[in-house]
Amino acid sequence: MPPRGRPGKGRGRGRSSRKFRGRRARKVCVFCETKTEPDYKATEAIGRMITDRGKIVPRRISGLCAKHQRRVATEIKRARHLALLPFVAENIR
Repeated sequence: MPPRGRPGKGRGRGRSSRKFRGRRARKVCVFCETKTEPDYKATEAIGRMITDRGKIVPRRISGLCAKHQRRVATEIKRARHLALLPFVAENIR
């Protein structure tokens, strides 16, 4: 009787089969490092936390701490309502 389970699942898949090169250095929160707070008027600072599609970048990619990620999300939404930042990208409209 063949083993149960999904076909194609076995050895040699995912990260475990590749050579492990070590951990990537932890990103430091930009706002903690500079001792500043995110502000909706600083569109160039919070504009970097938005993808080209207009989505808010997740914390694991942006490198922000939880406190500042929540604050950045609020400030981005505030700036969108005041038409300082777009809701969607230009090419999607």
